[in-house]
Amino acid sequence: MPGPALLLPSPVEVLDDVRLDAAGVRLLLKRDDLIHPELPGNKWRKLRFNLEAVRTAGVTTLLTFGGAYSNHIRAVAAAGALFGFETVGVIRGEAHDPLNPSLQFAVDRGMRLTYLDRQTYRRKTEPAVIDRLREQLGDFYLIPEGGSNALAVRGCTELVEEITENFDIVCCAVGTGGTLAGLAAGLAPHQRALGFSSLKGGGFLSDDVAALQRAALGEATGNWEIETGYHFGGYAKLTPELIRFVDDFEGRHGVRLDWVYVAKMMCGLFDLVAQGRFAAGTTILAVVTGPPGPEA
Repeated sequence: MPGPALLLPSPVEVLDDVRLDAAGVRLLLKRDDLIHPELPGNKWRKLRFNLEAVRTAGVTTLLTFGGAYSNHIRAVAAAGALFGFETVGVIRGEAHDPLNPSLQFAVDRGMRLTYLDRQTYRRKTEPAVIDRLREQLGDFYLIPEGGSNALAVRGCTELVEEITENFDIVCCAVGTGGTLAGLAAGLAPHQRALGFSSLKGGGFLSDDVAALQRAALGEATGNWEIETGYHFGGYAKLTPELIRFVDDFEGRHGVRLDWVYVAKMMCGLFDLVAQGRFAAGTTILAVVTGPPGPEA
């Protein structure tokens, strides 16, 4: 499918850090944030096969859901502009005037914004709500909030196929579960996946990941788990502790982490290393799924 130049496979970097050395742990960063400035990381991987399905179906409009600061909304808008699709973003809550940077980015890429009140938004997967949107907006290809579906799982599985270095554990941030579902599906028998929920009360995500795997693979794999204690107050919540970690990590390694997802994963990972969670000699691959957003 014609499209923009993408940096694939994305680079893998060894992270040199005295805290890791003290624990005898080796950490690799999979720099998916460098794939494309507007379609980074798991956003591209989740959308790739969905975009092919849209083209095959002959549909010209993509519709998806998200909050006012959603990186997924940004990514779908960018994908539409880059691959020649119309896009509609259904935003949770009231209209924003003026638009925040994320929504302005989407509009600048040609996305049409519409809004659902929070009560209706919670029912966004119900046929009655989808049918009403079709009546209002015409035909569209529906991409779920966060982009996670069976085709997204397939796209995320490809990340593992790119890795030539040996590793024992792959880590990623978890918002809707598609990235973790795909990563775990691509692992060798001796490898495991560890997700870090960016959501408060993220225990339900285990059921979501299993459901995504069953939809994509026919069964759920048993080679993954989710840490739920590193949400730092919940989705898009920022605490002084997390700010200090982001600033310190950038000072040590020259990489500014996305604080909504990636920094929470990385902070949790370093905390688990300090607790002795990983045996000496363990090699961990951490996926940097996206760059800092404009609101960071």
